[in-house]
Amino acid sequence: MAATASYDLRFDAGRLCLDLVATVGGRFSEEPVERLGTPERLRAWLVGAGAVPSGTPLDAVDTAWLGRFHAARDLLHRVVHAEVDGRAADPDLERLNALAATAPPAPRAVRTADGTLIRAVAGTPDCGALIGRLARDAVELLTDPVARGQLRRCEGETCSLVYLDTSRGRRRRWCSSEVCGNRERVARHRRRTVGARG
Repeated sequence: MAATASYDLRFDAGRLCLDLVATVGGRFSEEPVERLGTPERLRAWLVGAGAVPSGTPLDAVDTAWLGRFHAARDLLHRVVHAEVDGRAADPDLERLNALAATAPPAPRAVRTADGTLIRAVAGTPDCGALIGRLARDAVELLTDPVARGQLRRCEGETCSLVYLDTSRGRRRRWCSSEVCGNRERVARHRRRTVGARG
């Protein structure tokens, strides 16, 4: 897989589990983009996606965690795409359910020095608990008829991302207007330019 691209970590799919799946870009291209290539990138994703609050101790994140998150991401990709395509993902669905059975990190309300309440987690989260949180999010997404009805696959030629379409009129076509939408506009412009010359 290629190194991370300029649009790097993405948090625009509409759900935590879909944001994890989005950490591989261009899955259908010749050179997919790996956005979670190191433990440091995984730590950044966990905080950026809101899986854990900022300041959560993540010193335990290592290459073993990375491997488990990659495996969970691939499982989520298969399940979500099967469901969007109307296919049963039953063997993978059972694996997802098994991951979801692990209790996620317990949230706590903590008062700061100025009296504001912030979210924290009780103790240091372990890998299984965080993957359990992602799996539970996927179970909730796939069993909620309203959210499930908002699932869309990006129309980008090599894009494999699935997102929640919460746009007015449900007419969103791309995972990101700035990424896949821009590529499509550039390609359309090139086709018109070549057509005008010919």
